[in-house]
Amino acid sequence: MPFAQIYMIEGRTVEQKRAVIQKVTAALVEATGAPKENVRVWIHDVPKENWGIAGESAKDLGR
Repeated sequence: MPFAQIYMIEGRTVEQKRAVIQKVTAALVEATGAPKENVRVWIHDVPKENWGIAGESAKDLGR
């Protein structure tokens, strides 16, 4: 069973997350030949203050 974990900074819309799930699922089905029903996608919404970029939090950088 293919299982993908996606880490993203919080703030994406439900529609954007839905698109990520659909496209990652399709890519895994194509690459592995696994049935779509066996693919799992887990999106981790990471708070901006918990995401570091070049020594600063994404929140402090205004991301």
